[in-house]
Amino acid sequence: MALHRTWAVALFGVDGVVVEIEADVRKGGIPNLHLLGLPDAALQESKNRVRSAVQNCGEDWPQRCVTLALSPAALPKTGTSYDVALACAVLAGAEQVPPERLDGTVLLGELALDGRIRPVRGVLPGLVAAVREGMTRAVVPVESLAEARLVEGIETFGAESLADVIAWLRGVGELDADPDVPDSGDVDDALRRPDLSEVLGQPEARWALEVAAAGGHHLLMTGPPGTGKTMLARRLAGLLPPLTRQESLEVTSIHSIGGLLPTGSPLIAEPPFVAPHHSTSLPGLLGGGAGLARPGAVSTAHRGILLLDEACEFGAKRLEALRTALEEGEIRLSRRDGTLRYPARFQLVLATNPCPCAPVRDVDCHCAPQARRRYLGKLSGPLVDRVDLRVRMRPITSMTMLPGTEPESSEIVRERVAHARATAIERWSDFGWQTNADVPGPVLRRQFALPAEATALLDRGVEVGAVTARGADRCLRVAWTLADLDRRPRPGADHVAAALEFRDRRSA
Repeated sequence: MALHRTWAVALFGVDGVVVEIEADVRKGGIPNLHLLGLPDAALQESKNRVRSAVQNCGEDWPQRCVTLALSPAALPKTGTSYDVALACAVLAGAEQVPPERLDGTVLLGELALDGRIRPVRGVLPGLVAAVREGMTRAVVPVESLAEARLVEGIETFGAESLADVIAWLRGVGELDADPDVPDSGDVDDALRRPDLSEVLGQPEARWALEVAAAGGHHLLMTGPPGTGKTMLARRLAGLLPPLTRQESLEVTSIHSIGGLLPTGSPLIAEPPFVAPHHSTSLPGLLGGGAGLARPGAVSTAHRGILLLDEACEFGAKRLEALRTALEEGEIRLSRRDGTLRYPARFQLVLATNPCPCAPVRDVDCHCAPQARRRYLGKLSGPLVDRVDLRVRMRPITSMTMLPGTEPESSEIVRERVAHARATAIERWSDFGWQTNADVPGPVLRRQFALPAEATALLDRGVEVGAVTARGADRCLRVAWTLADLDRRPRPGADHVAAALEFRDRRSA
């Protein structure tokens, strides 16, 4: 019997590698099946799944010595997405199906014992890798066809069972080419986000939220319970512009690997909002797991919002672990089977009470000064220094709005944010940055340096030690955002002073 090949994809984070599967089916010896190429436990078990699926589809399993080699052999192979490719390799090696349509075709899917093809994670990033390495066709589970169609440059088909794939390979059947997208109903209701008009009072916090949305800045809100910290944070995503096509594919790839995509319409077009509970583990926050690590909350929030509500309850260890992601925009996870990289460029929103007892009024606090300092000390200086905007929440004194004092809606604020973002994109387009928060400090201090009279107050703050060098750079970024919202060509002294006030230590 001749050697025959099929192809699958191995995922390492959001990066994929096309795996060549060679099947050697020969006479002689005791009938058996050998699987080579560093398979994990789930992949080792595929030998039994594949045999049962082939037989239950009415095909003969070759009573011969079968050897399946997965290359590159040195790369660990994990998961169950190789099942369909393995089955087709065996059938082609036994000359039970013609090999012509297998050439240049990637096969993804997990097999049930009766031959049904079950969906797997990571179809989108897997097919992106397949296109990069010259594959021209892909067969995926029919439930994943809508996700597969997001990838350009490759012909995609959906299959419900192994029998459908076998019929297609023999030229006696066709596979689904159009995804079955369910009726989403009222799109406006489905996409509706909480509105800013529902939040009473808090003018300083509302302004900080607008600045954060316009410039992509991190935000810290401190105040007693019930003053609207969580409500405001949940309305930040509604102020952000929709994701670009490239950003949508990045976010969708991460959610695909995590198994979080909605069925039928998988493309994520809106910035994600992720709010893990304060009891979440370190792997749950950053990513982790046995073998090759899965994405955590920081990567799921890529291009969106990560809210840490009751931030001081997370503990210092988990909070300090965020520092690298905040600086570099990605997280690197080293595990037994290798080091993975996941994007993690998000806006961090921290919301916390000022002390453990969390009274509605400061005068009712029973905490000792040491207890208050110890509680807020969980937000370390290096972490808070990376937060551009800090705001102290006001106690709510009235639940009744006077006529003519209705708060602005998200739609009105979103228009100002969109204009400020467009201004920033136009200014930084030659450099490839999208928001003011992305701009490195040296660029702001050299190529876009402000006049001495504009930065005099900031220079004085650095001189007396009230602001660190990192904090000064972040003040300049906020000042540019304030100027964009004010529709000024460049920041003035008032913008720099307002940015410096956002870093007032008394607000933390």
